[in-house]
Amino acid sequence: MRTLGGSGVEVSALGFGAAAIGNLYTEVDEEQARAAVAAAWEQGIRYFDTAPHYGLGLSERRLGAALRGLPRSAYTISTKVGRLLEPADPGGSDLAHGFAVPATHRRVWDFSADGVRRGLEASLERLGLDRVDVVYLHDPDDHAEQAFREGYPALEELRAEGVVGAIGAGMNQSEMLTRFVRDTDVDVVLCAGRYTLLDQRARTELLPAAAERGVSVVIGGAFNSGLLADPRPGATYNYASAPPELVDRAQRMKAVADRHGLTLRGAALRFCADHPAVASVLVGTRSADEVRDCAEQFATAVPAAFWQELRDTGLLPPEGPSRGATP
Repeated sequence: MRTLGGSGVEVSALGFGAAAIGNLYTEVDEEQARAAVAAAWEQGIRYFDTAPHYGLGLSERRLGAALRGLPRSAYTISTKVGRLLEPADPGGSDLAHGFAVPATHRRVWDFSADGVRRGLEASLERLGLDRVDVVYLHDPDDHAEQAFREGYPALEELRAEGVVGAIGAGMNQSEMLTRFVRDTDVDVVLCAGRYTLLDQRARTELLPAAAERGVSVVIGGAFNSGLLADPRPGATYNYASAPPELVDRAQRMKAVADRHGLTLRGAALRFCADHPAVASVLVGTRSADEVRDCAEQFATAVPAAFWQELRDTGLLPPEGPSRGATP
């Protein structure tokens, strides 16, 4: 277990990202979702991340139900604020936002202090919990002024009141997260898709700033939404069709992994985890088998010779992972 900043909140090195059980892109039935969470628990995963955005609250409801009955002190759960769910006229689906659920609600951006508190209260109700351990401001890209001026201070108040243990921001970019690290007292930031084998934008400023300030980083999107899990033409990269040059790069990485007796999936997970500023790597899994595979790959040691070959062939920059080869 690793501690998030100075908060005292601990997370497992491998975390369960619950967007998939909120019907991300395709439906997952109740039993499959429950089995995925159960498999995560069996594999020693003790950090679970969700958000209202994921399936219009379905992810939170399913995750809360699956964890019910387990010792509350034995796991860490995070959710997010910034999108309020308001009832909408029924009809249609939410696939335009990426989730295969009925469009029963609409998302309303709100990073005000009141919005943060109302959002958290609604999340607790859906989760069936009286507290969560971590709260992130979710995707404040186009709402920076309100997020820094109102949303973040509200999180500070919630932390001071003991309502939550750790606070931060979660985004698909590294630049604004670096600002949170440098200009606020966050405990943790969640950076999705910007520190991977194919995209190391977070390496330049975010990760060094986090290490300097004692802020933890949680990494999401280790597979860049699919390409690093299965590098082939037609694979997705950051939620769109992967360009041919990136498919080629991923396939070359896979060939190196094959020579070293590894999977590219395992190397992708270990790359993220092995930076000393990283506290946990979230994997979005929709079945028990996917959970077990990720846990197995994550636990596989990656030899230094593999990283060296990637560097020697220009597939990775000169600096590589520095924590070590095992979790």
